[in-house]
Amino acid sequence: MANNLEVEQHGLNVIPESERHGKPSGQFWPWAASNVSIFGISMAAWILGFGLSFGEAILAGLVGIVFSFALVGLIALAGKRGSAPTLVLSRATFGVNGNALPTLVSYLLLVGWEIVLVSLGVLATSTVFERLGWGTGDGVKIGAFIVIAGIVVVSGVFGFKFIMRIQKWITLASIVLTAVFIALSAGAIDWSAIAAAPAGGAEALVTGIIFAMTSFGLGWVNGGADYSRYLPRTASSKGIFGWTTFGAAIAPAILVIYGFMLALSNKDIAENIGGDPIGALTAVLPTWFLIPFIVLVLLGFMGGAILDIYSSGLNLLTLGLKLKRYQAAGIDGILMLIGTIYFVWIAGDFFWPFQAGLYILGVPMAAWAGIFIADLALRKKSYDEAALYTAKGRYGSVNPVAVGTMIVASVVGYGFIASPDTSLAFTTWEGYLYAALGMTGDNSAWYWSNIGVFLALVIGFVGQYLLGRKSVERQEA
Repeated sequence: MANNLEVEQHGLNVIPESERHGKPSGQFWPWAASNVSIFGISMAAWILGFGLSFGEAILAGLVGIVFSFALVGLIALAGKRGSAPTLVLSRATFGVNGNALPTLVSYLLLVGWEIVLVSLGVLATSTVFERLGWGTGDGVKIGAFIVIAGIVVVSGVFGFKFIMRIQKWITLASIVLTAVFIALSAGAIDWSAIAAAPAGGAEALVTGIIFAMTSFGLGWVNGGADYSRYLPRTASSKGIFGWTTFGAAIAPAILVIYGFMLALSNKDIAENIGGDPIGALTAVLPTWFLIPFIVLVLLGFMGGAILDIYSSGLNLLTLGLKLKRYQAAGIDGILMLIGTIYFVWIAGDFFWPFQAGLYILGVPMAAWAGIFIADLALRKKSYDEAALYTAKGRYGSVNPVAVGTMIVASVVGYGFIASPDTSLAFTTWEGYLYAALGMTGDNSAWYWSNIGVFLALVIGFVGQYLLGRKSVERQEA
């Protein structure tokens, strides 16, 4: 255990062969821990909000979750080939300096998720304390933030070995407590209400799929190789893909299905989940389980935030800041404080700014994922690890094909997303291509589909696969 409590010294460097260890099955634990979260039930209520029946919601949820986490599994394969963090390997695609574009987007997305998860933990703690009569107000929220953010930052500082150890126990504890939560709340399930939910159209189904895709796996693609880089080069590619995808997707798949059942059965949950996505779930719980419930909630959120802060620290270093990885984690802590203040004390509603952030950052991240996966498919050899750290190497300074493809894919994608959030000026967005086509929320159900996220992914993949082949061939010559 002593070795697990040492601060990891690895940053952007390639992991030495002597330190590459483990089996693909070990990828299950960090990815499962980061996604065993009651937040999946809240996501389910929001998916239903698009006007789906129970069966349609299950289809939308499962397709969005499995497909998006399969992208993470594919990107995890790059770690085996290159032994470096995901966004360092991305330099082979975009050029050492050109890679600053996707790295900045990636960093903002990861920090955004850290803020969301910590804020949810603070809100849920406040709700539980109030119901137990233990106190209300800012004091409880401030105390909750200090504890939650402190654990997340400390875990990020200690690094890989500590994270792998703690995530295993977070996963096991969360599975047990989640099973108890389901058992206690199952009595609230109303099958007649579930069966009575009206069906939506194809537009609503696509909207649900894209929301699930963006809410789950798309938020993790930029860290897909951060843990697989520690595996031996002889590790099974099928195993890496399978265990990463399975570990990440299994808990959300189960939780959203149960969440659909619970939200359709209980109007209080469906109505209140926008303002307090986790606290609203306490309506179906006995008082004695509130403490185990908040433990379950915090374990899930910390599991996700710990992975985020580790990857975001690596992203910050990739941007060129001359810091140690653990110093980068400290910067994340400051940004978490600022973001949490907004969500907990300023925002009038949680859902709308959350959804706006998902789509606004999800478009360029989807474009990057498509480009990176296409580039990975084109490569026949392992990465030239030394060339990842110099603009004078075979990967060059800027790859205009990849950078141009990401810009084009993002421009098209942004044209087909819409966010009505007015709480922050920069999150109010109307897709300009929607406007050019005369589409509005009043005359077209497709307006709210946010299909631009999927279009960005497709354009990124197809564009890079068709136009990037010669570049890859020159690099590998």
